[in-house]
Amino acid sequence: MLSKKVQDALNTQIKKEGDSSQVYLAMASWAEVQGYDGIATFMFNQSDEERMHMLKLIKYVNQRGGEATIPDVNKPVLDLTNHKSLFKQLLEHEIHISQSINELVGITMDERDFATQNFLQWYVAEQIEEEANARYILDKINLIGDDKGGLYLFDNEMKNFVSPVQPDPNV
Repeated sequence: MLSKKVQDALNTQIKKEGDSSQVYLAMASWAEVQGYDGIATFMFNQSDEERMHMLKLIKYVNQRGGEATIPDVNKPVLDLTNHKSLFKQLLEHEIHISQSINELVGITMDERDFATQNFLQWYVAEQIEEEANARYILDKINLIGDDKGGLYLFDNEMKNFVSPVQPDPNV
């Protein structure tokens, strides 16, 4: 059984994962309208992934005897002026989510909820990958600079983005 403190913290994280899905969805829509089909594909896929992160938490809370709270949908506030600002915000957002996961793990440690702490290790590993991917993509964008040909190639590569970070199979 989950303590009220852990349940509340997990429900807060459910909200953050839902918000993450909306952030990526807004970015995907902007990219699609701008003609960045590859970036849009990447962002739509990320939006789906974040929704799955939320659903995984919802199922966990309910299976542990708690009650998951389904969050309201909020419109993301983003700077949608160009692809570089998009990916800078993506990195900042993923860092924020990583901090939130770390705080959640800390709460489970304080509450001596080892099952939830173990469950959250997947999220810890996932956030390492998400941050590394965002940094990798930003490095590529910085290399391209203002070269339109480079941006065209980058956009095409984003359609089939494969993470350069290999997750730890032991987590």
